[in-house]
Amino acid sequence: MRPTQQDRIPAADLQTDRAHPARVYDYMLGGKTNFAADRAAGDKIVEEWPGSRASACAARAVMQRMTRRLAEVHGIRQFLDVGTGIPTAPNLHEVAQGIDPASRVVYVDNDPIVLAHARALLTSTPEGRTAYIDCDLRDPEKLLADPALRGTLDLGRPLALTLINIVHFLSDETVHPLVARLLDALPAGSFLALTAGTADSAPEQAEVASRRYREAGIENHLRTRAGVERFFTGLELDEPGVVLINRWHPDLDDGPRLADHEVMAYAGLARKP
Repeated sequence: MRPTQQDRIPAADLQTDRAHPARVYDYMLGGKTNFAADRAAGDKIVEEWPGSRASACAARAVMQRMTRRLAEVHGIRQFLDVGTGIPTAPNLHEVAQGIDPASRVVYVDNDPIVLAHARALLTSTPEGRTAYIDCDLRDPEKLLADPALRGTLDLGRPLALTLINIVHFLSDETVHPLVARLLDALPAGSFLALTAGTADSAPEQAEVASRRYREAGIENHLRTRAGVERFFTGLELDEPGVVLINRWHPDLDDGPRLADHEVMAYAGLARKP
């Protein structure tokens, strides 16, 4: 029997003695794929900012709304999700394939805990397809050359590059050339869907979270609205532009409505002309 990608996923070194962004986020979402170092970092944030769990859930929910709009309004059927994070249902492919079962998704992450749970990301419909690539956003050439990418997605047709809750772990000097390189490889009509952490809406709470991440050894960079808009230079912004995540098409789900000061991230969606 020919091995599937699920069979080929290697064992992972989980490095449980240090906090990882994906695991801290999982803990804040109420997940169970986390360890003592992750919970310690999360507990310090919650202690100083009790609403941080709701903010984390809002950051997850906007990904689902962006996927829905991309599929329903813009007709996108291919997704390249870089910085996937720990699987939390519904995952991106479940949202996309719920609209069109033939949708295809490539997940990309370099976190060992995500790799260990990657099989949960490969439960595609028979009509569609999913793949997982163990790769770092900081190595776009490796990603673009991976056979799983071109074996799953047609880079001659429009697709959505989704960067959800990842760019704030990299500096401007590092991340902007990486995003530009990936966009350059995509055809006209493709989209960039991005969320990024900010201190604009809740300065004190954002500083708590940022400081606790730094203390746990996790680099992070909060950006102003103008700083987030820079990612979309040369692209055609979809309505309503770059806005706080609670204001990005809240009508697309029936989740709780949060005030501006209860979230600390911007969201934006734009088309490559």
